[in-house]
Amino acid sequence: MFLVGDIGGTNTRLALFESNQKCIKEKRFLSSNYNSLIEAINDFLKNEKVKIKAASFGIAGPIRNGKCQTTNIPWIIDSNEIRTHLNIKNVYLLNDLQANAYGIEVLKEDEFYVINEGIKDQKGNRCLLAAGTGLGEAGLFFDGKKHIPFACEGGHCDFAARNELEIEIFKFLEKKYSHVSYERILSGPGIYNLYSFLYESKLEQSPSEFHKEIQNSKEPQIAITKKAISSEMKICERTIEIFVSIYGAEAGNFALKTFALNGVYIGGGIAPKILEKLKEGHFFKSFIDKGRFSSLLESIPIKVILNDKAALLGAAYYASINNN
Repeated sequence: MFLVGDIGGTNTRLALFESNQKCIKEKRFLSSNYNSLIEAINDFLKNEKVKIKAASFGIAGPIRNGKCQTTNIPWIIDSNEIRTHLNIKNVYLLNDLQANAYGIEVLKEDEFYVINEGIKDQKGNRCLLAAGTGLGEAGLFFDGKKHIPFACEGGHCDFAARNELEIEIFKFLEKKYSHVSYERILSGPGIYNLYSFLYESKLEQSPSEFHKEIQNSKEPQIAITKKAISSEMKICERTIEIFVSIYGAEAGNFALKTFALNGVYIGGGIAPKILEKLKEGHFFKSFIDKGRFSSLLESIPIKVILNDKAALLGAAYYASINNN
């Protein structure tokens, strides 16, 4: 039996998996309701009488020497502490995007939406980007036989403006954050940042009632996205159009950096919710807009991961292949 988890800035998912990848119990928690991962684990296991062989967690944050200080929640996760607490030998801490990347191996074809067919079975690396509470990125190195996921923190790289509008977005965010990374735009809070830019710059108008509503909301991006998808409000539609365009540009950047000929995967909680907007073409147009390398990027398959449990499944898969 494996204890596995997907530890995000908003939600923590914990599950028990049998060694054959069968999930026998799963529960989602609000991360902010707990002071630590061990506290959440205790809650999850309080009525369980199972012998755990190993534990594996995908965590939104950098892993160093078996420890992680999470990026968007104030947790410090230590594999040695978990090992001692559970009295088990093997505890694996993976970056959440690394876990997502392992999850790709166990997903079915109908759990992806294809944005670009590209050249099928083109040998090479893969890469994965996932916008949610933050922006995660991971590479999958092809060793000639299989893809080996590796974590990175590319979402915190400098945002590169491509036109006059994006230069103004950069200036707006620089006043707020000093350092403007892609995560400040390509994330749930980033959606609200783009909306605020359009509103405060008077490039678009917003009904006062709606504006007050989202100002008082803990997750204003949800309301903004819903209005955009239903085409009810111009400022929301334009917010998501800009978001999608910049998402495509950064996906193209990362594809070039990892030489991901075998595929670019888009994960995270936001992409399935804005799938109709991703289909419209702004994403792919920005993805291939790379001058002399446009034709190469056109050849790369692009797939959206539709299963929001990919990281959980990936953590379970990682535990199973390391505990045969």
